[in-house]
Amino acid sequence: MTRRFALVDRDGTINVERDHITDPDQIELIPGSADALVRLREEVGMGIVIVTNQAHMGRGELAPADLDRIHERLLGLLAEDGAAVDAILHCPHVPDAGCACRKPAPGLALEAADRFGFDLSASVVIGDHAGDVGLGRAVGAMTFLVLTGHGREERASAERLADHVVPDLAAAVDIIATLLPRGR
Repeated sequence: MTRRFALVDRDGTINVERDHITDPDQIELIPGSADALVRLREEVGMGIVIVTNQAHMGRGELAPADLDRIHERLLGLLAEDGAAVDAILHCPHVPDAGCACRKPAPGLALEAADRFGFDLSASVVIGDHAGDVGLGRAVGAMTFLVLTGHGREERASAERLADHVVPDLAAAVDIIATLLPRGR
């Protein structure tokens, strides 16, 4: 059996939502998110890929090197709490670019599945936007809308796409651990 994976949104799901993060110092973990990622990996045995839309790159407001520094900070904060991820994938395009990678399009999920060799229909997608749960629907994954970040304001448009609506990432992991225990 191949390893299952979770595709997890970044802003508003793992770290505190800030309007277009452009500086590593803006990264602050949502309380409990690192522990939730540890549980996802250790208790459930899932791989973890962060998938994030970064339109401000396409608008010229964020250079690739700056995004790298932001992700280094995020990974460092997660590591301080014992959490790790397999990869961070991003879409650098503006919403109207028509690309295949901007969530809810399946490009980032397809890239992750190709890179790590997992079945998208056996994966989970967790995020605070309709685009996140839309991505999950597009690839046949189990979907979770978290009510952190933009989740509360996105709920009306996203709830119909979500298999589960939960307060935060930790609550999503509680359900995943029950439904998909290690080895199943």
